[in-house]
Amino acid sequence: MKNTRKWIAAIMAVLMMVLMVACGNNAQTENKVGYRTLEEIKAAGTINIGVFSDKNPFGYVDENGEYQGYDVYFARRLAEDLGVKVNFISTEAANRIEYLKTGKVDIILANFTVTPARAEEVDFALPYMNVALGVVSPEGRVITTLEDWDENDEMIVISGTTAETYLTENYPNIKLQKYDTYANAKNALENGNAAAWANDNTEVLAYAMQNPGYVVGIPTLGGNDTIAPAVTKGNTTLLDWLNEEIKALGEEKFFHADYEATLADTYGLDYEDELVVEGGVTAG
Repeated sequence: MKNTRKWIAAIMAVLMMVLMVACGNNAQTENKVGYRTLEEIKAAGTINIGVFSDKNPFGYVDENGEYQGYDVYFARRLAEDLGVKVNFISTEAANRIEYLKTGKVDIILANFTVTPARAEEVDFALPYMNVALGVVSPEGRVITTLEDWDENDEMIVISGTTAETYLTENYPNIKLQKYDTYANAKNALENGNAAAWANDNTEVLAYAMQNPGYVVGIPTLGGNDTIAPAVTKGNTTLLDWLNEEIKALGEEKFFHADYEATLADTYGLDYEDELVVEGGVTAG
């Protein structure tokens, strides 16, 4: 009987050790976050960068099926300086955080406005552009203020954008029409489905310049913000490299060159110094 008990005790001890090892391995697996470090990206020879495919002139696909725009120009330079090829992943505004968390992309460069709430879920690098919200509406009925909003009217927004958050928090009386893509939002405005469209002021200014019959009656709504690259929370090796890269690019005035190559045709040069952030250093 004693020998039997000893054998049972020994077997139980072995089982406990096996379980502890298994649990340890599971914990390591669970703690293996869904991102690639800087060295892993270099070893793979490809970096996955999330950009818009329908937001001209920041990220869009041209008639030849090639990605173009301000963010795309920046993304290509990042890949070049890393010594890898760039793989563009088309994203929508509402998917940006999800794509980072699931490891679908290494970096998001999709007009991503920095906010405290987003900074809890992703890590932002230094900024490369200034931005605010704006409102565009048909010239036959230009919206210049939201203070006397007609309760029968609706406002177009893109799901997952700062415009949606700002209006929900500050103007809960305004009914929102939410769309996942910029193309659908533009179609809704042109079809008269809503009174106006609220989005980044750079976007609505570009839209009004490219589409006669529309006016940006509110060029600045709320405060000024910045746009920055984002990486998966905790990916410090890639984040640190990005910050140093942005500083180095600032020394050569890269973002002014980017603006002049991709945005000047839309905005002209008058907005250049107002919109561009060099080396991650904002004015004031």
